[in-house]
Amino acid sequence: MALYLIALGTGGLKSSVSGFGTDQFDEKDEKEKSQMAYFFSRFFFFISTGTLMAVTVLVYLQDEVGRSWGYGICSVSMFVAILIFLSGTKRYRYKKSLGSPIVQIFQVIVAAINKRKMEPPYNVELLYEDTPEATRIHHTDQFHFLDKAAIVAEGDFERNTVSAPNPWKLCSVTRVEEVKMMVGLLPIWATTIIFWTTYAQMITFSVEQASTMERSMGGFQIPAGSVTVFFVAAILITLAVYDRLIMPFWKKWKGKPGFTNLQRIAIGLVLSTFGMAAAAVVEKKRLAVARAAGATTATLPISVFLLIPQFFLVGSGEAFIYTGQLDFFITQSPKGMKTMSTGLFLTTLSLGFFVSSFLVSVVKRVTGGSNDGQGWLADNINHGRLDCFYGLLAVLGIINFVLYLVCAVWYKPRKPKPALQMETIVNGSSAEDKC
Repeated sequence: MALYLIALGTGGLKSSVSGFGTDQFDEKDEKEKSQMAYFFSRFFFFISTGTLMAVTVLVYLQDEVGRSWGYGICSVSMFVAILIFLSGTKRYRYKKSLGSPIVQIFQVIVAAINKRKMEPPYNVELLYEDTPEATRIHHTDQFHFLDKAAIVAEGDFERNTVSAPNPWKLCSVTRVEEVKMMVGLLPIWATTIIFWTTYAQMITFSVEQASTMERSMGGFQIPAGSVTVFFVAAILITLAVYDRLIMPFWKKWKGKPGFTNLQRIAIGLVLSTFGMAAAAVVEKKRLAVARAAGATTATLPISVFLLIPQFFLVGSGEAFIYTGQLDFFITQSPKGMKTMSTGLFLTTLSLGFFVSSFLVSVVKRVTGGSNDGQGWLADNINHGRLDCFYGLLAVLGIINFVLYLVCAVWYKPRKPKPALQMETIVNGSSAEDKC
């Protein structure tokens, strides 16, 4: 029951907190709008700080004192966090809900399907539009089929009444474009799942590797479950360097506060691929030591610190891809669909773990007859070929990166209106003024 409650709370929290955080920035104010680039990296920095505490302090307390202490500290911490959150209710900016985004998406799809045999007008200005000019989204050429939802036909309006049309029959151009924006996110969404598959393997098999390696540091024995501290440390170091060094340098050189969201995602994918290649090399060396030491050796004479390169590369990759994805899915989604878009981003994490489990099952079945019947993923990793599995993930990472580049080139980000661009030139202010 406790696990289900934690999953339920985490799902609601993660899908809302980042969107609510970006609502605190006024997109019409260029200073505040540019601050969002800093918000994403600092938001993830504090998340990673909490993770670091969990894999160090809490793991130690649970092992040396008792598990009840670990659960108790987490409960008290959450209670304090709730009090801090509630203390700022009068200072928060709130945006009114615009209705269910899922209903809106289905309305556009249903209206387009019902009018699939109709020809669109020769002039897009003839498509239905009732959105105020200030919040209107102009027509784009992608996904023409959805444009049919904005074709005015007989019966779209109720007779003898002056009211809005039936939204299941006729949708405005702005509503259609909002659905187009969500559909346009899907290729990028699909090509980021493989990273979280790599991540899932890193936090499982790497711990298993560490359990067979020499983990002593002075007179202290590092718990195998705590080796992920190197992973979290890599995230924190990368975020700090990016926030304090790269972003200011990029601002002076390019006039932009850091890399674009698509560039950060690309960097994350590249680093994770290199991380898997490094993991394959290290595992090959560990297996050679295991064969030389013999099957009866519990702790191999090889240092656990050899795992640091793979932890650092994948951890740095997560720092880039997490903030890049969060930025991308929030800034490139319609205003009324930010929470749904954040949820879409979080599904890449969950699907990554599902793909990871599926991949492990397939590899076990396909390679079960090789390596003296042990396969690549043997119950005892000293008898398996985990290096080949890591190599497979590296190859999949390369293929996925090529697909991502194709999708990134195809994707057309929504550009700001000329008035906003002029305002940026006139103001010329840096986000660091407020951050």
